[in-house]
Amino acid sequence: MEQSKVDMFIATNAKFFESHLIPQIHDMLQKADDSKYLMVQSSNFKDPTTMLIVSIFGGHLGIDRFMVGDTGLGVAKLLTCGGIGIWTIVDWFLIMGRAREVNFINLQRALY
Repeated sequence: MEQSKVDMFIATNAKFFESHLIPQIHDMLQKADDSKYLMVQSSNFKDPTTMLIVSIFGGHLGIDRFMVGDTGLGVAKLLTCGGIGIWTIVDWFLIMGRAREVNFINLQRALY
């Protein structure tokens, strides 16, 4: 992929990924051919900040876990009312990292 496209993607989407993965993402994008650019651009990345807000207000219902694709955990949180509140509080600290992990997995799927 062209260097300008890679730099533009990283500049606009860096907040969706863990900072230590940015060099790896840069290398993955450079090695990819230009036909993958449209797939990468059309990928739906979850905003970690939005996921934290959803977790604060709807975490006891498991909405945050449903949104990142963890359906089983979402059902479990829903049935236990967020693990009687404890699981909800723990997820306030974990959900942003999980959203970034899911974003990286989605990027890998788009590239390979």
